[in-house]
Amino acid sequence: QLVESGGGSVQAGESLRLSCVASGYTLPMNMGWFRRLPGQEREAVAAIYAADGSTYYADSVKGRFTISQDGAKKTLFLKMDSLSPEDTAMYYCAADPFVSRGRLTRDDVYDYWGQGTQVTVS
Repeated sequence: QLVESGGGSVQAGESLRLSCVASGYTLPMNMGWFRRLPGQEREAVAAIYAADGSTYYADSVKGRFTISQDGAKKTLFLKMDSLSPEDTAMYYCAADPFVSRGRLTRDDVYDYWGQGTQVTVS
């Protein structure tokens, strides 16, 4: 089970930190954040590869967003700085133990999803 939290409504330039608590999994999980902007397809925002902790960021968020995990790797975070209205979206946490490094950005390879948390920037 994946449970996200931390979304909300903020002003442009402000920050938010999203959290995703993973429970019920025994295998190391590759995890990522995806978002669905209004009227658009779901897109990858950031992801972390379980085997070596390497990270991926979409070009649109590089330098502003940071993905991380706690020491137990049970909670995934997304620190979002310098938010803009273009970041307004529903944000989803995803996890899967068998995603290869080259497929981290594909939403169709993740079996486990959270319910989503809304981020609104005005």
